[in-house]
Amino acid sequence: MIGCIIQSRMSSRRLPGKIMKIVDSKPILYHVINQVSSSKILEKIVVATSTNTDDDMIENFTKKLGISCFRGKLNDVLGRHYQCAKKFSFDTIVRIPSDKPLIDPNVIDEVITQFTSGQYDYASNFVYPLQYNIGTEVEVFSFKALEKANKSAKKLSEREHIFPYFHNHKNKFKIKFVSNLNDVNHLRYSLDRKEDLKLIQEVFSRIKKRPILKNDILELFSKNPEFFDINKYFDPNEGQIQSLKHDIKSS
Repeated sequence: MIGCIIQSRMSSRRLPGKIMKIVDSKPILYHVINQVSSSKILEKIVVATSTNTDDDMIENFTKKLGISCFRGKLNDVLGRHYQCAKKFSFDTIVRIPSDKPLIDPNVIDEVITQFTSGQYDYASNFVYPLQYNIGTEVEVFSFKALEKANKSAKKLSEREHIFPYFHNHKNKFKIKFVSNLNDVNHLRYSLDRKEDLKLIQEVFSRIKKRPILKNDILELFSKNPEFFDINKYFDPNEGQIQSLKHDIKSS
């Protein structure tokens, strides 16, 4: 089964409770689920959150939408994905963070297609130099690869995220980095700060069709490039940088 795990929590360091911020009269998490649901390939969607009481709200919200919810350790994101995939018998896992309310379902399907066509262990469009807009990142990996990573990963940065272990051990996996040179790759519409929220609100207010696709956003940018100055001054990898600092302290 090809299943999507939407990684979710309320305790964001930079914008607490961000996934329940309201955009177009709905919480951010609703928009993520709605965008992902438009994939033509995914067979099941699960929201994976933590066992912290702060995240009870997430489980209650997903139940109202008829979406399955899995709960695991807050800071062991890798282990949470493994246990979730095991519970729901996913052979192929698609990981989408819940701060991507403008994730393009066509991009999801493109990464899945490239993953399956080459029988890869891991595929992602999260590659440097960035070739996709920040906010359209997709990771796809096999259950066997996830199980291997879960058994072997020891560093905090490799357990708080999924991609570091695969990136740090490319020799152990068959990996595909999906490229797309035609995008405006400096655009950022991932939700990490209040400036990001302001931009996302602008996008939803000006684009009425659903789901919103990256080409719709690129068209909006071509007509109103000034909107995208709102949040261009922030590093999208702040979270990963913090994890790496913890690695250094604990070594």
